[in-house]
Order: sequence, then structure tokens, then C-alpha cells
Amino acid sequence: MGGWTGKLLRVDMTAGTAASEDIPQEWMEDYIGGRGLADRYLYEEMDPTVDPLSPDNVLIFAAGPLTGTCAPCGSRYMVITKGALTNCITTSNSGGFWGPELKFAGYDMVLIKGASETPKYLFIYDDRVELRDASHLWGKTVGDTEDGLREELGIPGLRTCCIGPAGENLVKFACIMNDKHRAAGRSGVGTVMGSKGLKAIAVRGTGGVELSDGDAFMKALWDMRGEMVVNPTYEAFGMFGTASTIDLTQTFGGLPTRNFQQGQFEEAENLNGNTIRDTRLTTNKACFACTIACGRVCELGEHSDKFLVNTHPKNWKQAGEGPEYEAAWALGADTGVGDLDAVLKANWLCNDLGMDPISMGSTLASAMELYQEGTVTDEHVEMPLEFGSAEALVRMTEATAYREGFGDDLAEGAKLMGEKWENPDVFMGVKGQEFPAYDPRGFVGMGVAYATCNRGACHLRAWTPGFETSESTPHTTDGKSEWVVHEQHRSTAHDATGLCLFTGFAGGVLETFVPLVAAATGVDYTVDDFETIGEKTWNLERLWNLKAGLTKADDNLPKRLLSEPHTDGPSAGVTVDLDAMLPVYYSERGWDEEGVPTEEKLAELGLASM
Repeated sequence: MGGWTGKLLRVDMTAGTAASEDIPQEWMEDYIGGRGLADRYLYEEMDPTVDPLSPDNVLIFAAGPLTGTCAPCGSRYMVITKGALTNCITTSNSGGFWGPELKFAGYDMVLIKGASETPKYLFIYDDRVELRDASHLWGKTVGDTEDGLREELGIPGLRTCCIGPAGENLVKFACIMNDKHRAAGRSGVGTVMGSKGLKAIAVRGTGGVELSDGDAFMKALWDMRGEMVVNPTYEAFGMFGTASTIDLTQTFGGLPTRNFQQGQFEEAENLNGNTIRDTRLTTNKACFACTIACGRVCELGEHSDKFLVNTHPKNWKQAGEGPEYEAAWALGADTGVGDLDAVLKANWLCNDLGMDPISMGSTLASAMELYQEGTVTDEHVEMPLEFGSAEALVRMTEATAYREGFGDDLAEGAKLMGEKWENPDVFMGVKGQEFPAYDPRGFVGMGVAYATCNRGACHLRAWTPGFETSESTPHTTDGKSEWVVHEQHRSTAHDATGLCLFTGFAGGVLETFVPLVAAATGVDYTVDDFETIGEKTWNLERLWNLKAGLTKADDNLPKRLLSEPHTDGPSAGVTVDLDAMLPVYYSERGWDEEGVPTEEKLAELGLASM
């Protein structure tokens, strides 16, 4: 066996036990690994109707067969559970070095059930596995937790994933952080981890990842590498980071501004990749085996004394990682804040405290709209929540993690907050999850991609702007549903491998990395196999969500996108015609008019008996 270790570590937080078991070979071959394999376990192991913060929820960490290999960007692991923010299946992805270390310790997956009455951390050193007391770590930030465990255990090369105070306080969009700055970021996976009383998983492995055919693997690796280095996105991400995307979305009127009230931000240039590189960047940063190095390490320097409006000690720091595109947008344009220093500080606070910056910024933007319209007033908040307030951005980020004052409302996410204040229309998202940084009135295909995504609004399952600005037009519905279905299959299979999705943006498409998986595992996979596995996995997630109680009504968009066009800019006059795209999407998938997979489609995919 190559690529896979074939081992799962099963942890019962209630009983305080952990034991290794074999993963069925058939399941590994049928789902590749990572997201797909974990989806199968989640489907078999839990009732989808349980409360996500119940001990009965299952939390799975899953690597892919290429995780920990020398394949370009082979760093990724997935976290799969019922999302605390969304109440549907969530599959959150992270890079860094933790996922490879799990493979080196001999495990493809860690499956966690139950809940501990006292804080614990999971210690894994090859086949030595222990649940240990974490009371002394509870309340600590992400960085202090990682540093504390490294000092306490004294093991060189130790890698840690953990939650911060946000996860402990059950903020609905808490992250699981690893390597201090990498995050399984969306849907509240850190909230689920906090509900189980699990502070951290510290891993050290002394093994490696076997390959079935080393010569074929290295040939496929260099073929893929050759495709990547000549792709323009490869150079752009390395030179300017993902924040270079701000220029694209701004150009087409798809940069959501002030809670999606506009599609362009007048201060966008303050936040783009060029400005970050020229004024704040100290160095690039790469994950395990990464050849792109899109990570940004920035410093404030002479600006470090700005926005000291709180008592959080980490707010004094002068350097940290980020912002990436999504954080620069959510904490910047979406809140109307054009001050890069405030965005940097809020981003670092999100990392230290363990929160998703997309949901943090988007929820604050929704609150700012409530303040703008007079629903939330000065009587309810400690400072004015005005669009563009850098002070409010920094302070409310901290307040949210600790559920202080109005931060307690923000900690519930934009959907529940809007419902509490009797204006649900301020929520800009799908299935309880706030939108990422692409306004579908600028890129219409993102409308059907958001509406149909199994984990709520997401740009990583079908990213349409590249397609819409090169092979199509961004403001029409023609061909968008069909393309989204196709891309959802491919990205789902990609998530199973352990490769970063940015290899797809930078030239490493299925045709180049399927041979890597085949050489690693010894399974003679083809591109067609991968697309079928992606479709099978997507349908399995849909079945899970249907059992959880989701319906066609959840495949929807806020009325702002459906009926309120921008008044100026490149996307002026455009709305999203979801009624035209959704039936085409269902038909292309082989689902009925209510969005339920037909018996014929399930039989075709081998899911009919599940």
C-alpha cells in the first residue's frame, strides 16, 4: 500500500480512550481520502439531525494520499463535521505542517466522538496516543497554546492544531488553527472542537509516506511542476499573494463593499497585493512542500501604536501572518475600512483568538448596516458601529471572541444576529454561512455556486470569476450552471488528495495530478475516475444534508442579490437570475425538481443502497 497509511485513530472524549483501527481498503479506493473518505465515515457514524454542539456530533481530521509527500503543495488536511454555524455538513481545509505530521505518525484520519467534562489535549507520538489534561491551556491564545505545548513536551518537530478563546466560548465561526497561522477556517469547526472540551492535538511522527511506484511518481511530479511554473497565477500568488485578486474583483464590480451594498470599494488600492507587498511585507511564507509561497508575513513598524483600544496583549504585536485576499476583503471593503493597519491587526486577532476572518468581517458588516439603519443604536454598543470605523473593527473582533457586550451578538454569526434584531435581510450568505469575497452581481456564476454548495456559501467548490472573465461573460447565466456542476466534481476530488487547491489555480489540474495519486497508491486512477468520485462524494454530502433537514429552500440567495442591482460601476443594473440557473443545475446533476438525487443517479454512483 502506498499513499495511504490505512489507519484511523478513534477517540472517545467521554470515555477518555483512543484506539487505532484499519480503514477499509475499498473505501479508500472509492473515495481517494481526505474529504471523500471522511464524508463516508460521517454518513455511517452519526445521525445528521443531532445538534452540532452535542457530544453525538462527530469531528473528523482527514489527510489525503498525497499529504506528506513531496508532491507540490502536498500539505492539506480536512476537518469534517456538522457545522456549528450552518447545521449542515462542513468540510474545512487547512495547510501548514500539521497534516503531513499526522501521516508521519501513521494515520490517515482522526475520528472524535463524545465530550470531556474537563479540558483535554490529544497527544500523538507515532503509536503512543494519550488524552491529557489541558486545564492549564484553556483560555490561552493559539500562539501561546502552541508554544506552551512545545515547551511542555520538549519534542523537536512537534506540530499542533488547536482552538483559541473563540472556540472555547463557542463563537459560531471559530476556527481550528495549526502552525499558529493556518486555519481550517469556515463553518464553526473550532466551535465543535470546543464543545468536546478538546483544546489541541499535538502530533509528532517519525515515519514517512510510502509510494507504490517512486519512479512514476517523480515523473508525474516534474510534469506537474512544469505546468505550474509557466502559469501566470503561479507567479502572481508568489509575488503578491492572494490579495492580488482584489484588482480583479474591483475591475468587474464584484468586490462586495459595505455588506454588499456596492460592488466596488473606493479604497481598494489600500488593501491590494501591491500595497501589502510594497509597504508591509517582510517575507513570503510557504506550507509543507509548497512551491508557491503565497503566505504573507507583515509588520506594522512605525504604525504599531494604532488602534490600541482594548486590553488584549497580542494587539501590541508588530508582526504576523496575513492578510490574504478573503481577510483583506472581509475586514476591509466589506466593513468599509480602508486602513491596512486596522485590517492587519484584526486579522492577527482572528488568528490569535481562533476565528474565521470571513465570517468575522461579514458579521460585523451586517451589524454596521443595522447601525446605519438605526436598528442598533448607541444604547446597544460601546462605540459607534459605523462603516469605515477602524477602531470598531479592531475592538469588536476581540469582543466577539470573548462574547463581551455586543460581541455576544456578533459571535452568533450574521444570520442569527439579523434574526434577533428583526432584520434577517442583512445576512449576506447561504445556509447560515456568510459569503466570501465575490459579489454574484459581478460574477453571476458565483450565485448558483453559492446557492448549491453543500457547506454553505463557499468560493472553493466552484470559483467562477476566472472562467467568467476568460471563457464566458460575467453578467449572463448561459452555461454557468453546467460549468459549476463540472467544477464542483473536480474540486471535490481535488480535496480528497491532500493537495492545495491553489495548484488548480496555478496550473496543476486533474490531468496533471491524477498520475501522482495513481503512482502513490498503486490504483490505476484516470481523470474520469476522479470526476466520478467527485460526483459521488458531492451526492453523498447532499444525501447527508437532506437527512439533516435541508431542502430546496436552502439553495437560495439573499433578496439583495436577486432584486437589488448596483447603481453604478461595471455591474450596474445586474441581478442574479437564480430561477433560471437552479433548474438547469438540478437537471445537469440528475436530481429532481426539488433538488433530490434520483434513484437512477444514485444507482449510477453506487449510492442507491445507502
